[in-house]
Amino acid sequence: MLKKALESILSPQEIEELISAFDQIGDIIIVRIPDSLLDRKKIIGETLLKEVKIVKSVFYQASPVEGDFRTRNLEILAGEDKTETEYREFGCRFKVDVANAFFSPRLSTERERIANLIQEGEIVVNMFAGVGMFSIMAAKQKKCTVYSIDINPIASKLCEKNIALNKLTGKVISINGEASEVVENQLVDEADRTLMLLPERSDEFLDSAIKATKNGGIIHYYCHMHADKKQDAGKLSEEHFLEVCPIKCKILSSKIVRPIGPRYYQTVVDVKISK
Repeated sequence: MLKKALESILSPQEIEELISAFDQIGDIIIVRIPDSLLDRKKIIGETLLKEVKIVKSVFYQASPVEGDFRTRNLEILAGEDKTETEYREFGCRFKVDVANAFFSPRLSTERERIANLIQEGEIVVNMFAGVGMFSIMAAKQKKCTVYSIDINPIASKLCEKNIALNKLTGKVISINGEASEVVENQLVDEADRTLMLLPERSDEFLDSAIKATKNGGIIHYYCHMHADKKQDAGKLSEEHFLEVCPIKCKILSSKIVRPIGPRYYQTVVDVKISK
């Protein structure tokens, strides 16, 4: 229906590009629009609002996610100018603010994978937790304790709301602060498992992740990797990790989490460390 509605204003190629570049989060749509289509952004927004029945707001993403707080500039195209909504995933409910705290619906498969890997009784340090989605999904399924850290106070407040919204088997502790400082002050050698969900800056925080993780514990190291061949991205990430890791470690696995550009991927390397 959406493709049919856009037939009169966009070419078939433009329609395909647009449909792959929008995210629906609760009753909000965020769309990334190529420069060549910016003069038609209003009609695109109005069409999306009309055709996706549960949607109340359509925003154009006017900047990439950036800064310590991992936020983006959004421009209202159609509907209500509100950025808070509720999002549901794998039986969990989340309050999100798409303009003021990091959130991506495109990580749902990875969130499920991590939740399944976590074992009963584990202590997990989530260094860049955002609104707490990885943390809460893990504690929903397993009797674990997750320290859910984020430097953005809005993200930390939303995490606290999301803890209250969900009936958890385990426990999530929301901490507002800079990850390396929180680890140094509170969490040295605490974690059976550490999540590094800041792929553009993982190397910068690797020493802190190692400090947080017990001997024999696991680090999930996310990074951005260029690869001419898609199938090489995971292996290249492993090689990069081995180059930057200052201690003895064992690679358990690696994979592409999602493509983020032409021959450019977000990847994850699962590593067991030895201190």
